[in-house]
Amino acid sequence: MNFEEYRKYDATGLAKLVADKEVSADELLSLARDRASAVNPRINAIVRDVPATTTDQPTGPFAGVPFLIKDIAQDYAGLPTSQGSRALMTTPVPEHATVVQHWIDAGLVIFGKTNLPEFGAKGITESDAWGPARNPWNLQRTPGGSSGGSAAAVAAGIVPCAGANDGGGSIRIPAACCGLVGLKPGRGLTPLGPAVGEAMHGAAVQGVVSRTVRDTAAMLDVISGGEPFGPYLPELPSEPFASWVGQDPPKLRIGVRVPSAITPKPHAEAFAAVDATVRALTELGHHVDELPQAPYDDAALARDFLLTWFVHLAWDVDRAKKLTGAGNESFERDTLIMAAIGRATSGVDYVDAVERRHEHTRRLTTFFDSYDLLLTPTLATPPPRIGEFDLPAALQRASDALIKTRTASLLRYTKIVDDLVDKNLGWVPYTQLANLTGRPAISLPLHWTADGIPLGVQFVAPLGGEALLIRLAAQLEQAVPWDGRVAPM
Repeated sequence: MNFEEYRKYDATGLAKLVADKEVSADELLSLARDRASAVNPRINAIVRDVPATTTDQPTGPFAGVPFLIKDIAQDYAGLPTSQGSRALMTTPVPEHATVVQHWIDAGLVIFGKTNLPEFGAKGITESDAWGPARNPWNLQRTPGGSSGGSAAAVAAGIVPCAGANDGGGSIRIPAACCGLVGLKPGRGLTPLGPAVGEAMHGAAVQGVVSRTVRDTAAMLDVISGGEPFGPYLPELPSEPFASWVGQDPPKLRIGVRVPSAITPKPHAEAFAAVDATVRALTELGHHVDELPQAPYDDAALARDFLLTWFVHLAWDVDRAKKLTGAGNESFERDTLIMAAIGRATSGVDYVDAVERRHEHTRRLTTFFDSYDLLLTPTLATPPPRIGEFDLPAALQRASDALIKTRTASLLRYTKIVDDLVDKNLGWVPYTQLANLTGRPAISLPLHWTADGIPLGVQFVAPLGGEALLIRLAAQLEQAVPWDGRVAPM
């Protein structure tokens, strides 16, 4: 097998070749490593090697398929989990994450860990620790974040599928940037242990980015389920998720919304992405309504999301300092700014933001009384250019002075906060809804811009709607195929 043949298969297809003894796990691993050697210097997707081993008789549904994991919340025993931070670059972890053990048990051959922003705190992948990851469709643009390294690796053909996770859009944003499928499962369906039962009050979940719906569905079968130290015993469907691929959904009623309170005037390509999707849905017999306003308070939800995110980031920084003895010099400026704002938030304000999730959830649930799904762009703009969100030099100097004098909490009263809101959510105002409400959502690669850059669309489903999302995604994949599109590199 050569690379061109390797690239034609998704993970499910490669696993069948291995099972049928048409190709060996060693051969696939060699192809993946060769492709990584050829393209990773340009895209910076893989940041750490994992000592991979293969066997002559691999077992499991993905036996022998090369795989990559994200360098946060996907611990590999004996190796550091950097979380994209210089503070944690050399601190090994004692045990596999539950999700990693599931992937190993499924026969996947893990040979590397992928790039991400520091603590997964941005929708772009540009850390001081590892440097920026680049989008294979255009090397000057971001692959998104925080699972940007995983998405770049899949889009570049290193692997057909890679580990990802999502606390505010970190599966769906890079999937949309890189022309991939990105499913965020509902709260509690996939494991975060054994180190923690859940993260960010359940907003963060495990998953993958992939090229095909059937890989996404089959991977969900591999990693779904509770664990003894988890807070939930999730209800699993009576049939495997993979079995829903090819079973068209009934005619659906779908509400669509493009403008948001954070981004009242999205880029024309965001409208074009939704328009193309609406045409495809209508041709398939689904009914689509344009919504006069968002079915939830998107401005309040954005504020609540960022407030809780900043507080959580302050906790991340303090935890890393206690674990490693690191000082402020080991963390990025933006991280320290956001953490300072988090520390300046009162406990009452924090709980207020967390408790308001019930209001957001109730409004969305009321929307689902009338509609089966919510459709939005995944991105409000095409993927930004590398470095586009760097703070201006004057603001860098001002923030450095405040951090040095331990008065950084004053930053919450400056223009820096507005800049942080804009660069964190201005181009991705749609994805946080599913995290705060715990609902499943998927990004599908149904649009490319005029200059050949992916820009995905998002479907949000009611609680337990993963199978419905898979059925519709597979139907759209047949109607508007995307796997034949190959990044120009």
